Amino acid sequence: MSKTKGTPVLETSMGTISFEMYADHAPKTCRNFVELCNKGYYSGTVFHRIIGDFMVQGGDPTGTGRGGTSIYGASFEDEIHPELRFTGAGILAMANAGPNSNGSQFFITLAPTPSLDKKHTIFGRVLTGMSVVPRLGSVAVDTEDRCVSTRYQKYAPSRIG
Repeated sequence: MSKTKGTPVLETSMGTISFEMYADHAPKTCRNFVELCNKGYYSGTVFHRIIGDFMVQGGDPTGTGRGGTSIYGASFEDEIHPELRFTGAGILAMANAGPNSNGSQFFITLAPTPSLDKKHTIFGRVLTGMSVVPRLGSVAVDTEDRCVSTRYQKYAPSRIG
């Protein structure tokens, strides 16, 4: 398998989601995600931030939204392409704390989110399991968008292929 291509599969407690990778547009980001999946980095982690009708965010091994590192050690630069836009649900993108601050955290959109265009690297989309995504987004949260119960948010990338 290429270091930047593959079909990552997340096994969640609500069902399975697979992703198409945009390796031609975001090779460094795809490589980071696929290699972290292959290493088991995301296994047992949670979707730590859920905002209904917006997105579900995961990829932080601490579950706080403050952790996570890339395969490159430090954060890495954005790979933003104007033709890739947040036009609907199921877009896979990097969560960041500002320009060029990508690590391990990612999010999946629940709806069109044009306010994120040119601010976050889009590196894939949901290929199968789209029915699971809105279910993840409907989990009860507290006032800080954190899940009230972790029963529904655990996921483990079980295979890349």
